Amino acid sequence: MATDLKAKYADILLKPRITEKASFVMEANVHTFEVSPKATKKQVAEAIKVFYKVTPIKVNMVKNPTKEVFIKGQKGHKAGVKKAYVYLKKGDKLE
Repeated sequence: MATDLKAKYADILLKPRITEKASFVMEANVHTFEVSPKATKKQVAEAIKVFYKVTPIKVNMVKNPTKEVFIKGQKGHKAGVKKAYVYLKKGDKLE
């Protein structure tokens, strides 16, 4: 049954987001993930429970839009991303 749940939530959490800001908020036990554009807060919380076996206190979602860029005379687009900030209790850790 655990493999069924992992398969169900495999496309929700794309990868952990490792940035300067993410490492700064990690000190307050807040973890940052890039998530699927169609993911909801409830789905992210369930995926964290399945993969990391901890229950989040709350989940905040942020959507960064795509941006037009101009590099070497060419127009292009910077990819947008949807992020999830997952808040954990003081003693909990993601492993």
